[in-house]
Amino acid sequence: MLALRREGFTVPSSSRNPPDPHSAAMKTASPTRTLGRVLVVEDERDVAELIRYNLGKEGYDVLVTASGTDAVKQAREARPDIVLLDIMVPNLNGWEVCRRLKQDAETRAIPVIMVTGRAEEGDKVLGFEMGADDYVTKPFSPRELLARVRAVVRRGRNDGGERKTHVRVGDLEIDRHRFEVRLKGRAVEVTPKEFELLAILAGSPGRVFGREELLDAVWGRDGFVEPRTVDVHVARLRAKFTGARLPAPGIETVRGVGYRFHDPGRS
Repeated sequence: MLALRREGFTVPSSSRNPPDPHSAAMKTASPTRTLGRVLVVEDERDVAELIRYNLGKEGYDVLVTASGTDAVKQAREARPDIVLLDIMVPNLNGWEVCRRLKQDAETRAIPVIMVTGRAEEGDKVLGFEMGADDYVTKPFSPRELLARVRAVVRRGRNDGGERKTHVRVGDLEIDRHRFEVRLKGRAVEVTPKEFELLAILAGSPGRVFGREELLDAVWGRDGFVEPRTVDVHVARLRAKFTGARLPAPGIETVRGVGYRFHDPGRS
């Protein structure tokens, strides 16, 4: 069953017999200058070909694979500007693919949009927990998908040079290159979103961040998230530190506004 809405979506005459994405990653014939490289991880042939064709027509260089394990390999080797990732792909599901990409220093910065038929809120929340930058459910509008790709790629490029790679506040140390959080020299395991939230707050001690501002910075404007998501992640961060028998990080609640990080050295 075709999982894309047809309106506005140009279908190539060859889509009746599209290339087999199971055999190897297939690639568009890219123009001289592209808008960027997109890795599409999708095991439904019709869906994969339609996405490939329309992204290629828009000006993107597109790689397509149907395998989760091959997706991780392609991301490391081809270094795409963005990954469009279905959840129900063979060998390695999309959640695990996303988790591996976001925990690998070489691929962590590559934005991931999950494009899937799983529309339950719990699935979306899990996708964001694994580090996804956006979540699109099938059937979807092709124009919306292209708009989201442009927005996420643009946001990633704009953010790339603005965020500190190493943050140290008191006994707390955050290393983006190693994806490590340490307090008093002891490592604390956190998810990609918890890591980003903590790094942003600790990177500007004393500054108050509104919930909406944190949503934009960590989840992006296109994500399926609500302001309370920030509260949930702050609570989980505190619990992980206390669970490791360490003091909770200096994240202070500013009632009615949001959060700030307290620097012990500025008391």
